[in-house]
Amino acid sequence: MDDADAVIRALYAASQVLVAVSARSLAAAGAKVTLAQFRMLVVLATRGAAKLVALAEAMGVNPSTAMRMVDRLIAVGLADRRPNPDDRRETILTVTRGGLRLVEEVTARRREEIAAIAARIEPGERSALLGALSAFGAAGAGPVAPEGEEPLFPLG
Repeated sequence: MDDADAVIRALYAASQVLVAVSARSLAAAGAKVTLAQFRMLVVLATRGAAKLVALAEAMGVNPSTAMRMVDRLIAVGLADRRPNPDDRRETILTVTRGGLRLVEEVTARRREEIAAIAARIEPGERSALLGALSAFGAAGAGPVAPEGEEPLFPLG
């Protein structure tokens, strides 16, 4: 029988490692954005141009919170706002080239650090970890990439 508390503690510890990897990757890129703002860039980079309400929904935040985040990203040149060509009363939000470069750089740094951590795990334990993490992702209904593929910019 599984010890649910031990599983929770292990997952919590692993999540702390992954958050630290994310924070270090963002800091190493010299980014002047928060992890939440970076996540917004990732959403814009993966989903493309979006209306504010759709972006807020994808982020799980209120539109007013999303607007403040977008304003900060626009101020530092990582996102842009333009009129919707189909309805001039609406605006469309996009990631800029600089924002896309930041997402690519941070994602590459994150992958490198995670790869270095994974390399320190014994091969048999890596296999067990893969099974456990796959089960965890499936139980959490997380996004699953097709076999042999991976998301362009994973949000994890």
